[in-house]
Amino acid sequence: MGVEPQPLRTKTPLAYRGVIATLRPPLARLTRQEWSGGENLPTSGGFIVAGNHISEIDPFMVAHYLVNHGWAPRFLAKSGLFDVPVLGRALRGLGQVPVYRGTRQASDSLRDAAAAVENGDCVVIMPEGTLTRDPGLWPMKAKSGVGRLALMTEAPVIPIAQWGVQNLFAPYARRPTGLFSRHVMHVKAGPATDLADLAGREDSAAATEATARIMKDLTGLLAQIRGEEPPAEVFVWDGKREPRKRSKK
Repeated sequence: MGVEPQPLRTKTPLAYRGVIATLRPPLARLTRQEWSGGENLPTSGGFIVAGNHISEIDPFMVAHYLVNHGWAPRFLAKSGLFDVPVLGRALRGLGQVPVYRGTRQASDSLRDAAAAVENGDCVVIMPEGTLTRDPGLWPMKAKSGVGRLALMTEAPVIPIAQWGVQNLFAPYARRPTGLFSRHVMHVKAGPATDLADLAGREDSAAATEATARIMKDLTGLLAQIRGEEPPAEVFVWDGKREPRKRSKK
């Protein structure tokens, strides 16, 4: 079931509050919420949320969950979106963080995200970097950015798994399907991933290990929601249309 909306815990731009007021009612009416794990969300201080990525509208479902728990999240989004007229301006006004992949500015997005966390915000990252290519929609091998951000800030990393959004908006679909069917949106937050033994490290090996632990916890949450066992190995995607192979977790 859903959660009675709580007051926002941080200062939030007026534009962001306007978006919340506009989108929350239709999301509540058009979907059914099966939410759990809210007790694992911090009640104060900045933290990181790591979510799985199965649909273009995942951010709306995760944001709905977080906003109702009192957090107005800041998402890491592809930098190209910030170049789109109107949309880019809106994203900046809402305090979202651009990700500059494959450029010298790539580290800037992590610095901006770290600054937001240290300022007491909730920062959401989809560690896979794009929609999963796993045929079963399980999380695939993630990029190490979430691990690096966790080590930079030493903030709690809360895995949040969601399932059901693909029935409303299938991966790479151009329009919603079954818009008025009130699909069930499952969203579940887990305890913070244990990274205590990696504290003080920011090397690539530590970031890789931190990322692997976060994704393991995230996949475990999704398995609980789905009532299924995940694959023994995760997909590795090489940037082509289909996943290339599986790798050991």
